[in-house]
Amino acid sequence: MADRQIQRFQFDRLETPIGTALLVTDDEGFLRALDWSDYEARLHQLLRRHYGDYVLDRAAAPKTITAALKGYFAGDLDQLKGIKWRTNGSAFQRKVWRGLQNIRAGKTSSYGAFARRLNVPKAARAVGLANGANPVSVVVPCHRLIGADGSLTGYGGGLPRKQWLLAHEGAAFKRLPE
Repeated sequence: MADRQIQRFQFDRLETPIGTALLVTDDEGFLRALDWSDYEARLHQLLRRHYGDYVLDRAAAPKTITAALKGYFAGDLDQLKGIKWRTNGSAFQRKVWRGLQNIRAGKTSSYGAFARRLNVPKAARAVGLANGANPVSVVVPCHRLIGADGSLTGYGGGLPRKQWLLAHEGAAFKRLPE
């Protein structure tokens, strides 16, 4: 078995209204991961799973990425479309992640309806698992998948963040109890 080359990425932090975002980018300016500082251990697990051995160099994320994220959090929801991202994952996961980008800001889908849209109508659970493995949270809008009854279901960054993101985008959903 051939040795995998050690991947080198850049690591930066960005303050947002819902916490500190952790940004992992590559030399070509692609976003490789976005997670939250309170889930940093999970970020490292994800990077190890997708890339094997890796090194994170502390460096500023590309201005195009930070400017787009700041714009999104300031209310310009279309800013996310301009962020270039690249991930590893199975063919099915990548299909789900690409498909998520077709759910516009302010809209949501149930897992089942989304599975039907991807032409895998019996794969709602598999869609949920792929959604939960999304390494570029917010940019690939996994938060836009909700329960069939409109309720909030799992989100790697925590349900309060999912609620904030959906409210920020003007989506209809069942709010968490206070």
